Amino acid sequence: MSTPSASGIGAFTAPTFDASTFNATTFGLSTELVDSDRYQRSVDRFREQGIVLPTFAQLADPSRIPGSIRSSLTGVDRNAADALNLFRVHWYNDLHGGFTDVPEHVVLPPELTGVPAPIIVAFGNRFPMIGAHKVLAAYSCLVPRILTGEYDPTLHRAIWPSTGNFARGGVAISRLMGCRGVAVLPENMSRERFEWLDEWIADPDDVIRTTGSESNVKEIYDACDELEKDPGNFILNQFTEFANYVGHHEVTGRALEHLYLHHAALRPGLRLAAFVAASGSSGTLAAGERLKADHGAKIAAVEALECPTMLYNGFGEHNIQGIGDKHIPLIHNVTNTDVVVGVSDSTCDELGMAFGTSEGLAHIASLGVDGAVIDTLRHFGLSSICNVVASIKTARELDLGPDDAIVTVATDGSEMYGSERESMATGRYAGGFGPSEAAAAVATHLDEADTSHVEVLDEIGRNRIFNLAYYTWVEQRGIDFADFEVRRGQDFWRHVQTMAPTWDAMIDEFNGRASVPAAD
Repeated sequence: MSTPSASGIGAFTAPTFDASTFNATTFGLSTELVDSDRYQRSVDRFREQGIVLPTFAQLADPSRIPGSIRSSLTGVDRNAADALNLFRVHWYNDLHGGFTDVPEHVVLPPELTGVPAPIIVAFGNRFPMIGAHKVLAAYSCLVPRILTGEYDPTLHRAIWPSTGNFARGGVAISRLMGCRGVAVLPENMSRERFEWLDEWIADPDDVIRTTGSESNVKEIYDACDELEKDPGNFILNQFTEFANYVGHHEVTGRALEHLYLHHAALRPGLRLAAFVAASGSSGTLAAGERLKADHGAKIAAVEALECPTMLYNGFGEHNIQGIGDKHIPLIHNVTNTDVVVGVSDSTCDELGMAFGTSEGLAHIASLGVDGAVIDTLRHFGLSSICNVVASIKTARELDLGPDDAIVTVATDGSEMYGSERESMATGRYAGGFGPSEAAAAVATHLDEADTSHVEVLDEIGRNRIFNLAYYTWVEQRGIDFADFEVRRGQDFWRHVQTMAPTWDAMIDEFNGRASVPAAD
């Protein structure tokens, strides 16, 4: 294993990146055929089951999906285990199975947020099968492994470690591709996650419950270490799969750019000031890199205040389901992140009650919030609320005005958290959640959301967070130091961002070999 030098960690000097000597396999970014026999078995499996793979370009712009496939989708339930639903793994869906011209979203007004900057929120619960955008990450991670012959659906179980939505997305994608998927997630995640899994798996052993809850990512890793001893298991770890980054940079990034340009056309002079997203695996943050490169948007990464890894190198437990913690994901481009924001899980829980109860919605209506906006609040799960609050805090920290748009995502909807609201109703609000409780929740967590626990990063701050990841990835997980360190420089990330077109060409070739129409 390589060892740290005086340059790098101490001097914050990024190593020189040489694309000609870049070992793509190390990062799960191979574009070369690894095993021709496995590749052929995948081709045969897909031919037998009539499976067509969409390209990343098609998922970024569904108007490029062949008309015959779009027509066939008309009769397919968006939540069915049908391979055609692979062509719905994008941001341009409605809740009824149709396609939209612009990603469905809401612009949160000052009456609700308390800040003049418009906050544009894209709805992740329009994604098929799981009602969350993590299904895109799962597709992005599995497809390159099939194209290179690394993954064999006739041989391997696809192992999906997660705190919930990525595991569900992986199980869904596996089933659509004729593969066997295994979900690995903490035992204390929301009841709705496990109910969904029970409906989608064939074998109860394909749901592995690890100790703890949202904050117990290490326990997931430990379980995967044991599973990896079986050569029939193939681990797809969203925290280390750079294809997760590529998928969001290409698909989510372009969709959110389209969303911003749509509003900029309606409101000349509107600039894209910031992109805000909870860290989680940090895959979604890759979308911000496109928005920053093309439009100058600041990138704000969000974490739970109860476990402030980036802000304070801290630790703890939290319940903002959908965002991991206690480590810095390998695929997080930390040195291109501009702001870090901490949001309390109590904030998300209490606003979840306000957004999900008649009492809460009545209070919000009394503030003068338009009814059409109020109707969208059911589309906000806990991590979605976290992103909204973080957007408000970012707007205040950066002193953003009415011409400064913030773009963020609602990862999933409230339908995943009914059990959490029940728990709040019998715990925190055992005495009832009435008008006064609703008013207090909105006032405390929206109107009074301030700039505490917000850090605008400079070079020292970025490198401090980057260096923290050393302990997870080099010392604990055995990543070679040189491979860890090359990620400090932006040339590495710019190279990674170029991968999608190459994979798209490989998808077309794969579809052709499987005797299905080319995907363009």
